Amino acid sequence: MAVRLKSDLEIPEKSSKFISLYLLFSIGFKGGQELAHSHFTLDIIWSVAFGVLIALIIPLYSFFILKKHFSIENSGAITAAYGSVSAVTFVTSYFLRNVKLYF
Repeated sequence: MAVRLKSDLEIPEKSSKFISLYLLFSIGFKGGQELAHSHFTLDIIWSVAFGVLIALIIPLYSFFILKKHFSIENSGAITAAYGSVSAVTFVTSYFLRNVKLYF
């Protein structure tokens, strides 16, 4: 609708940073709270190990793929910005699916 009206609608930079930080903190606090109330099981260990592994693998292979198209500096910056966030997203979805947390 904003495109059709040719509006210069824009979310202020400080607001978008606040929303991002709020979401990260709320996911972290909720996950930590639920882990504190659950028993320490092998599923939790596997989830943490999987999270660490994927947080290492995704940025590494992304860097080498991006290096073919961009400079080393840009490839590293893109990988650092998006690779680690993707790993956290995958781990969170995996953890929520397997542990069945109810929000």
